[in-house]
Amino acid sequence: MKIIHYDQAELEPVNADGAAGAKIRWLIAQNDGAPNFALRMFEIEPSGHTPYHAHAWEHEVYVLSGTGVLQTERGELPFAADDIIYVDPGLQHAFKNTGSGVMKFLCIIPHEQPVQKKTLNPFAGETANNC
Repeated sequence: MKIIHYDQAELEPVNADGAAGAKIRWLIAQNDGAPNFALRMFEIEPSGHTPYHAHAWEHEVYVLSGTGVLQTERGELPFAADDIIYVDPGLQHAFKNTGSGVMKFLCIIPHEQPVQKKTLNPFAGETANNC
């Protein structure tokens, strides 16, 4: 179990080719005991962006603040605070800040090597709604 304020998670630069003005906080990660997913918070400076890239897993994103575009091979798709974004596995993408302040978003990804759990049902013998 882990309970901290988000600003206690280290804010690190995104050190990847093609990134500019992008920082990341690993809020929940495998080293916290999370067996399947990582929860990250990105902070992108005005005119900053993540690298344009693709990978085999999805992104599940909730935009906390700011405005931006999701750059994809399908074009640039605008988004703003309180929007949710699903990025398909294999889709080329980058998150760009188009606003005047810091853009923040949460992003959930699966671990490369998830830990096998004893049961997939988080409620043991009960039924979960749409899970």
